[in-house]
Amino acid sequence: MESESETGAAADTPPLETLNFHGDEEIIEVVELDPGPPDPDDLAQEMEDVDFEEEEEEEGNEEGWVLEPQEGVVGSMEGPDDSEVTFALHSASVFCVSLDPKTNTLAVTGGEDDKAFVWRLSDGELLFECAGHKDSVTCAGFSHDSTLVATGDMSGLLKVWQVDTKEEVWSFEAGDLEWMEWHPRAPVLLAGTADGNSWMWKVPNGDCKTFQGPNCPSTCGRVLPDGKRAVVGYEDGTIRIWDLKQGNPIHVLKGTEGHQGPLTCVATNQDGSLILTGSVDCQAKLVSATSGKVVGVFRPETVASQPSLGEGEESESNSVESLGFCSVMPLAAIGYLDGTLAIYDLSTQTLRHQCQHQSGIVQLLWEAGTAVVYTCSLDGIVRLWDARTGRLLTDYRGHTAEILDFALSKDASLVVTTSGDHKAKVFCVQRPDR
Repeated sequence: MESESETGAAADTPPLETLNFHGDEEIIEVVELDPGPPDPDDLAQEMEDVDFEEEEEEEGNEEGWVLEPQEGVVGSMEGPDDSEVTFALHSASVFCVSLDPKTNTLAVTGGEDDKAFVWRLSDGELLFECAGHKDSVTCAGFSHDSTLVATGDMSGLLKVWQVDTKEEVWSFEAGDLEWMEWHPRAPVLLAGTADGNSWMWKVPNGDCKTFQGPNCPSTCGRVLPDGKRAVVGYEDGTIRIWDLKQGNPIHVLKGTEGHQGPLTCVATNQDGSLILTGSVDCQAKLVSATSGKVVGVFRPETVASQPSLGEGEESESNSVESLGFCSVMPLAAIGYLDGTLAIYDLSTQTLRHQCQHQSGIVQLLWEAGTAVVYTCSLDGIVRLWDARTGRLLTDYRGHTAEILDFALSKDASLVVTTSGDHKAKVFCVQRPDR
């Protein structure tokens, strides 16, 4: 894949449409003529060529049990409930949610109650419990073809289940778990742990490969769209781009090129040519995946203008919590703990809009094929923003505590949220502009 220019814009593609923003400012919508994603069979075959180390598998407990629905948890955010479905089998905060990518009809949620459940979005019906965890389940997700679902808890116990048979097919105990993600094209699971290692397993045979980082936690990671590389961020502020087949780092960003604090999040654009990293240092860095060079640095103006002395606590209270690329325009969104949503124009690397929330942003997601960005925040509200204008389109309420994670269906018709109120909720998205 060709690398992007240092402005982050796709310079070689002619503009197809010009959109007016405000006044005489314009931004060009760029459509890349891409031959399409790699063939899944080719990538799966390439993964067969990866040299793995043999690791002992842990036998899991396959005896599940089902909780009765809990009564509503009353919190400090009482108000209208816009949700269509509420899943109430968790008995503590629900930390994570993921939708099955093939049909978008199933969800998996994990929580502080050491439980993970697979359930149906249409009516909240439980399909099965992913039993056997002994610590908070903080990571959960479906494989690329929706046939497998993985769950991981804070202690480092990972389990994989066959969705159609509801049977556990693999488990492994790693170190304290920081992140977990499926490969986009193959039944391969990746994870990062507090000892600095990143792991890759073939599932269900369990063949294992490790990628040794610095002597500090591997705090976030993402497989690039080509399926051959992964970008991993660490607590010491360093960033590594790994070759998954060879097992070696292609690029290492550290010192002034890296971050000055632990990384919190990482994202890639649609073709994998650009990487965006976020940190507790309040900076987001735009990195060329090909050259490994930093081609842009974004920092909120409200933080950048703070005095360096006497304001340390205020600066440290903010951080980048989530970020992502728009798929149809050269825009990036960055969400901060202080409630700021910043929309940047990548072609000029300038701040386009700054949208303020009442409380900290937990996560953001771009709607595929549009310039609409979704945010969830500590005030328990999901908001939809038009990134072209910075205007709030609508919001959805119903939780009585902070939202901790959310997922968006492929057609953007459903938003699924999890919360500290022990609930997961399904919201039907209706917008007059569609």
